[in-house]
Amino acid sequence: MKFILDAEQRLFGETLHRLLDGAGTPGVIRSRAAGEPEPVRSLWRALAGAGVFAPAVPEAAGGAGPLPVELVTAFHELGRHAVPGPLAETAAAAELLTRLGGFSGSGGAGRAGDESGTAGAAGAGGLAAEWLPRIAEGTAAVSLVLPPAVPYALDADLADAVWLVDGDRLCETVPGAARSSLDPGRRLFPVRVGTVLARGPAVRAAARAAGDVGALACAAQLVGLGRRLLEATVAYAAARHQFGRPIGSFQAVKHRLADVLVALEYARPLVHGAALAYGSPDLPRDVSAAKAAASEAAYAAARTALQVHGAIAYTDEYDLGLWIRRARALRTAWGSPADHRARVMSCLAES
Repeated sequence: MKFILDAEQRLFGETLHRLLDGAGTPGVIRSRAAGEPEPVRSLWRALAGAGVFAPAVPEAAGGAGPLPVELVTAFHELGRHAVPGPLAETAAAAELLTRLGGFSGSGGAGRAGDESGTAGAAGAGGLAAEWLPRIAEGTAAVSLVLPPAVPYALDADLADAVWLVDGDRLCETVPGAARSSLDPGRRLFPVRVGTVLARGPAVRAAARAAGDVGALACAAQLVGLGRRLLEATVAYAAARHQFGRPIGSFQAVKHRLADVLVALEYARPLVHGAALAYGSPDLPRDVSAAKAAASEAAYAAARTALQVHGAIAYTDEYDLGLWIRRARALRTAWGSPADHRARVMSCLAES
């Protein structure tokens, strides 16, 4: 199936691309690795003006959504430019709060605990009313940890809130000391449970929905990231000469690049198909199919980029190395390909 964005959606993506193209994200990532958070926060403020997170928040809560295709379009560009920070985590937190705050009913906003919504968790209404408008405006970043992930919060030092879902409880956390990561643009923090913000069976259900949105956003990032890796590798293969010929003219190199293109072109419609499945019973299956395909496609793009460029691609001074490392980190973020393939099989067995 072929998915074509409409004019407004294309304009949204192109606007973000132009904004990020001049933002110097490699420098922002290196500043982040050096422990300087302000360049990342400055970039987030610029993204806030472009309305990156508004599609993740319902109109009734101050956003423009839910607009899952627009959200995927935004995250494709965020991945393409390797923007650091708890991006998918903030989108997932918006979905969690939407469910808990009663904004996900077909009739619009409902009161927390109403039968018209999917909430009912004690303490959720005020939390959603406080945080959803801030997420929509881009003035709040949330690092959200969901089961069954290892309790490490991404970029807790950049986030305005760090939350953990523990069974039927949504809790604030107390972050520990930062742990190093393969990706210099990512920092992981061990967390322990703090103040309980909301509790009840609805928390567990909302966390499942939030996990799907986080995985979808991550899949979109991976497709954008893979596209950037492929573009850079094709350009390098055309410029680099061996034996008097561009290395891109050699059949072995052509085949590797073609394989990456096919994988990315297969993953992209799966991501958009999952976005269109938002709100349907097929969403978990479609999100897992998209995340598995996008993870493998971006990882193949990273491996090919490294092989075509040679050792220069992994040096700290070469910008492409930042994208290669991000591909490895995002491959297993929000569930590994094996986890998601198993989930697809489970969904198919139940249908």
